[in-house]
Amino acid sequence: MRWEGQRESGNVEDRRGMGPARIGGVGLGGIVLVLVVSYFTGINPLTLINMLNGVQEITDSSAPSEPVPTGSPNDQLGKFASVVLADTETTWRQLLGPRYEDPQLVLFTGAVRSACGTTSSAVGPFYCPVDHKVYLDLSFFKEMAQRLGAPGEFAQAYVIAHEVGHHVQNMMGIAGKVTRLQHQASEREGNALSVRMELQADCFAGVWGHHAKRERNLIEPGDFEEGLKAAAAIGDDRLQKMGQGYVQPESWTHGSSEQRMTWLRKGLETGDPKACDTFASNQR
Repeated sequence: MRWEGQRESGNVEDRRGMGPARIGGVGLGGIVLVLVVSYFTGINPLTLINMLNGVQEITDSSAPSEPVPTGSPNDQLGKFASVVLADTETTWRQLLGPRYEDPQLVLFTGAVRSACGTTSSAVGPFYCPVDHKVYLDLSFFKEMAQRLGAPGEFAQAYVIAHEVGHHVQNMMGIAGKVTRLQHQASEREGNALSVRMELQADCFAGVWGHHAKRERNLIEPGDFEEGLKAAAAIGDDRLQKMGQGYVQPESWTHGSSEQRMTWLRKGLETGDPKACDTFASNQR
């Protein structure tokens, strides 16, 4: 990607080194295990963290709030994340107009306190709809490359753009509607709705990639292939096969490798959010 020298976002909180190193009994080994088994499989990661800690809640309401740092990241990887966020801002401001509010990106290490609770890096990158922030431990990129076989800058950018895609769903009112439906649904039906949400976020990530290439020339040859390879690497079917030796489609929450590649590709090719309707009855 041609990201050096591009605009950096002013919506980055660099909390690295400020948070706790561990939550309860989940140390580095637990982080790696849950990262691979939970984040892209059928188990709710927060539920699994709770199980490992032996508690119902991992939020410590008595703890003092974390100070919010100022200034932009100074390291290369932090600057990269800031540039990607800035470019998603440009794309979605253009596509959604005044209704789009920029999310914030919180960089952290080990664990972080958000409006959605205190969370370990084990859950991987996540979006909190309550505070409109994307949370990212940059060590996840190393795990992607080494453990999941998904290296490359566009693969990393895809992760950020996917989480921003969840923010777009929040801004468009999609997330709230799906949450209400999930509260009325069976576990299997709720999982199916989650899959459609995640596939749409993949498609929205592709929409960003399309505009980053066409309008700002950030994309180099081979970048999109890196993203598609990353999408395949984090399919529920592949990770379940890796983690437990067999596949359980009814427990998927993110979609198969083929589904994730299909919807990311659709966004990359069209650049149109309207093409990302994963909830249409005939779409998968």
